[in-house]
Amino acid sequence: MSDHFDVIVIGGSAAGLSAALILGRSRRSVLVVDAGEPRNAPAAGAHNYLGREGVAPAELTRIGRQEVAAYGVQVTAGRIVATSATDGDGTDPVAFSVTLDSGAVVTARRLVVASGAVDVLPEVPGLAEQWGRGVVHCPFCHGWEIRDQRIGILVTTPNGVHHALMFRALSDRVTAFVTDPALVDDTAMAGLTARGIGVITGPVARVVSSGDVLTGVETGSGEVVPLDALAAASTAEARVDVLAGLGLVAEDVVVGGSRFGSALVVDAAGQTGVRGVYAAGNVTAPMATVIASAAAGTQAGAAVHGDLVQADLAAALAGVAAGV
Repeated sequence: MSDHFDVIVIGGSAAGLSAALILGRSRRSVLVVDAGEPRNAPAAGAHNYLGREGVAPAELTRIGRQEVAAYGVQVTAGRIVATSATDGDGTDPVAFSVTLDSGAVVTARRLVVASGAVDVLPEVPGLAEQWGRGVVHCPFCHGWEIRDQRIGILVTTPNGVHHALMFRALSDRVTAFVTDPALVDDTAMAGLTARGIGVITGPVARVVSSGDVLTGVETGSGEVVPLDALAAASTAEARVDVLAGLGLVAEDVVVGGSRFGSALVVDAAGQTGVRGVYAAGNVTAPMATVIASAAAGTQAGAAVHGDLVQADLAAALAGVAAGV
């Protein structure tokens, strides 16, 4: 591994590899550092990715790594533990230093943050063990696979009613488990009833499984309601701890009046509030699907290349003016 690159990409899933691909094709030297903890690892397949519908997440990563390698992009397994801004080389005032958990220190002219997000799950016993399999969160990502089945909706926020209605479009056997009556007002309750969605109010004691298969939900009263799948909303927290040295922090994402998670704020090109640091994927948009994250990575990579083109031009003009 070299010790200096045009661009270091933090994260090697759909967004990071897409950024690396367009940068590699633009003849930029690129290092992708990947900790190997993709958000969609528990899922059997990535859906709504045109041309790769249903592809296993690990397979999509393998294909992406093979593609970027063809353009000279280096990919290394590891975790970044620190980032900082450094002085440029005299021709470009922007530069960064990155420290890996191996102790290696590498530098770059620009950074692309594609570190993703972590799903913080509702604290219900048995739920985490089924996450991405019997317990799902997105009707677009998992709905087809559980169509016409007995689907439970764990309502832990006011957005849970909308969640239930989305899954009702996929099955006529939907039950909403409302953990707090204050979450569902009379209008929302009328809507659930009108759509034939059953409502059970009160605490949920645990998710019940037989082996690896989810079989139901046990309520606080001890009743076990048979289910084939349970939909539950997570809180998606952006992975940004390593950016503390750059002064970058995530901000709250609020959806429908409820906190959905956190994200880095970027402009349309993926530029963060720190010059030379771009970001894409779930770290900036926790609800983005895989294909949307890949598109954002491509956009950010193109913006980084354009930024470097302008820096190279400025250096060349300065050289001409100095008679170099």
